[in-house]
Amino acid sequence: MRATRKIFDIHMHFPRNWEKPEEDPAPLVENLYEKAVAAGITKANFLCGGRWGISHEEAMRHAQRHPDLWIPTAMIDPETTTPARLVELVEMGYQGLKMIGVLRDYDCPDYFPMYEKAQELNLPILLHMGVIGGGIDYAITHPRRDPQAAESYNRWTSSPQMAQGRNMSAMRMRPFHLDTIANNFPRLRLIGAHLGGTGNYDEAASVARWRHNVFFDFSGGTTIERHAVERGLIGREIGYEKLIFGSDCQPDSIADHIRRWDAIFQLLDVPEDCRERMWWLNGAEIYGLEPAHWVGSK
Repeated sequence: MRATRKIFDIHMHFPRNWEKPEEDPAPLVENLYEKAVAAGITKANFLCGGRWGISHEEAMRHAQRHPDLWIPTAMIDPETTTPARLVELVEMGYQGLKMIGVLRDYDCPDYFPMYEKAQELNLPILLHMGVIGGGIDYAITHPRRDPQAAESYNRWTSSPQMAQGRNMSAMRMRPFHLDTIANNFPRLRLIGAHLGGTGNYDEAASVARWRHNVFFDFSGGTTIERHAVERGLIGREIGYEKLIFGSDCQPDSIADHIRRWDAIFQLLDVPEDCRERMWWLNGAEIYGLEPAHWVGSK
């Protein structure tokens, strides 16, 4: 049974077994659905297909099995995704977009036709910010002293990715890029992930402060949670109306993630109405599940 409060999860990835990419994802999808519902998630921005995974068409078939929970959101590559393809994605049932690992800066003018079409089609865009994580967090552990980290390191060094490298850079995925996009496409709703990413908090706070349709999720794990408290990012540097919950974690960890943020909001003495806004209303308004309300509006 779901909790009485509503939670919008702006950052939930389609599950995949990276070591066995050809494996049928159906059991993983069902497990994610069950764990998300048990944790109290009401609606989730479900990041599907197209990049490093199954096709958008196949991912949509899985997403549509649970329309009570998931809002299908297409992972796209702006190097290859045309405005016409965005129309096709909408016709399939996609309601938003996700970008990560771009080859050029997010605000590259060559990407503008795609942003223009996304604005026209009313497609919000979630954009990864900063360094792409995964693997070993060396601020927390190290293979010299942690068997699990050692196993992860050995697996990484034997992978094709280690041999070939990858063309990725955090410099191409910065919050200030959202300022450029928002100025050119003021009705396009943009969500920067991970409070802007470690190292980018000042940029994220500055853009959120002045651009109407730029928001940030507070997914990213315990390091970002600690920084959110220590650096006053919740409600002080970034206003409550600009913040949205995102899990971006393994299914078994979603409930713990929610409990930690409950504890943080209690620690920071966040007003109850502002908690509701971060848990539910901000994301729900972006995706049209709740009407946006302004002072003086009817």
